[in-house]
Amino acid sequence: MERGLILLVAALMIYVSPGVQGTAHLSFVNTTVNITRHGCGVTKLCVETPNDCDPAGNTSCLFGSVVSTTPVAPNGANLSIQLRGDSNGYVALGLTVNASEGTTMLFICGQNSSDNGTFFFRTMQRNNTDNMLTATERRVREIRGMVSGSVIMCEFDVPDVNASNTRTSHVTTFSILLGTGSFDGNVVGPFNATLNSGPLNLANPGSNIPTTPAPTTTGNNSGAVQPHAVLLLLSVLTLSVMLRA
Repeated sequence: MERGLILLVAALMIYVSPGVQGTAHLSFVNTTVNITRHGCGVTKLCVETPNDCDPAGNTSCLFGSVVSTTPVAPNGANLSIQLRGDSNGYVALGLTVNASEGTTMLFICGQNSSDNGTFFFRTMQRNNTDNMLTATERRVREIRGMVSGSVIMCEFDVPDVNASNTRTSHVTTFSILLGTGSFDGNVVGPFNATLNSGPLNLANPGSNIPTTPAPTTTGNNSGAVQPHAVLLLLSVLTLSVMLRA
């Protein structure tokens, strides 16, 4: 049975406490979340596994997309994020400056199997060295989510995102992590990353699209004998033979 849930919150501050993860007061109404590849590489930056899988199809597809505004001083950029994946626990999208050290901002969309598979949303911080998840606060807006069987889909907006530690520099280059994890109705299990995009400029929808290099050309004075030179040489040799006859 399909369950669609929209969280009617203009600006929600998520707080995840140790052990039991709780959220602020939320309102739920039935809705549909529609996630497709439309606009990938043009209006939104998309990452997925397997490659080029269809988030709107019936096959397994772990998919995330990001639309970034132009950074505005002193806060940073606003991100609109879509996430889709298959899990009986949760799917998550992470943003990190360095996936091998430091931390990751982790946005979790999941289903609570102990509560009829209802949708839930959390933000957590992941230690990139030991994969530990800890309580965190992060302002998130316009959260929308739905669960259909094992498929989890959600959309949300994250304001004031900056990869730089200084408020005078506004950087939108992050590595995007996609992965899944378990949820027992009480505790969010470890995040298992299955995709690491490497550094991408979130403000450039095509930053992960390979570019085709321009074909190289060889100049006329490269040392190779040109066709017209061969014809001229043959003409000279023929004339020399005729004069000697």
